[in-house]
Amino acid sequence: MEIALITGSAGLIGSESVAFFADKFDLIIGIDNNLRQYFFGAESSTEWNKNRLSETYTNYRHYNADIRNPEELAAIFQEYGTDIKMVIHTAAQPSHDWAAKEPFTDFTVNANGTLNMLEMTRLNCPDAVFIFTSTNKVYGDNPNFLPLIETETRWEIDESHPYFKNGIDEQLSIDHTKHSLFGASKVAADVLVQEYGRYFGMKTGIFRGGCLTGPNHSGAQLHGFLSYLMKCAITNNHYTIFGYKGKQVRDNIHSYDLVNMFWHFYQSPRAGEVYNAGGGRYANCSMIEAIKLCEKISGNKMQYSYTDDNRIGDHIWYVSDLSKFKTHYPNWNWTFDLTTTLSQIHESMSERLRK
Repeated sequence: MEIALITGSAGLIGSESVAFFADKFDLIIGIDNNLRQYFFGAESSTEWNKNRLSETYTNYRHYNADIRNPEELAAIFQEYGTDIKMVIHTAAQPSHDWAAKEPFTDFTVNANGTLNMLEMTRLNCPDAVFIFTSTNKVYGDNPNFLPLIETETRWEIDESHPYFKNGIDEQLSIDHTKHSLFGASKVAADVLVQEYGRYFGMKTGIFRGGCLTGPNHSGAQLHGFLSYLMKCAITNNHYTIFGYKGKQVRDNIHSYDLVNMFWHFYQSPRAGEVYNAGGGRYANCSMIEAIKLCEKISGNKMQYSYTDDNRIGDHIWYVSDLSKFKTHYPNWNWTFDLTTTLSQIHESMSERLRK
């Protein structure tokens, strides 16, 4: 039997992974205890998505386990052993602001939880491919010291800079920078996954995501910017822009395109490899540009305000360079542009809000 084990399986990337791999593995094991509801409130519960997966995929088996608890994880890993061929670790506390409220919770989920998953894999299925969803926040605020230029709707990097053409590559330092506590806990996890690849020779891949998005995102004010923005556009709820004149730029990758990166890596894995994973120059926008696009798709005028208080460690401009991954896996490419992704989010969000 061939098994894929996915943490955070009811979240955005976890649920997309379940859907993507359901016909490629005999059994999909999902681990998710809906901590997202604890982080961001009832409106961000992933229970609806867990139920959808259980109803849709007959080979999906869900475990309400906590990645911070090695005993709970050991029982699952020992049950399936070397039949586990792939581990996709997406479970995390994902918010800058929330991490500062409960540093112990943030670190134990992001760092200790990742260590638990790595060690369970090493002890029970060491030949499995281990895929980790890291974040561009491991670079801290180093991107803010690039030569940026203010335009009418966005900040942009000077066209003479090497990053102008394709974006920020994996060589940008993760040191000597302000990360936020969330960024620091993800750095710890990121380096651990690299080390299990380099030290133990495990097939580990680290994907440093930009803004990850898609129709199955339970967006909240503190996390899931495009999903929450579209929710506000549909419901006429107020939205607050934090700093940088609303011109801060994010690249956005659809959850399907990211999981397709996992699939390509799984078929030809490497040990301890790091990849930036975002929308790159193909799909990026400023906050102001995203609001205009949400208004166009929803047909509603958005209610929003601005505060000069930017989030600590937040990026002014971030566009991922995926050249390294595309060189290693030349058959991969993006399939969802920004308009298509936001249209999907609008359709999915509207349907959920009607229920």
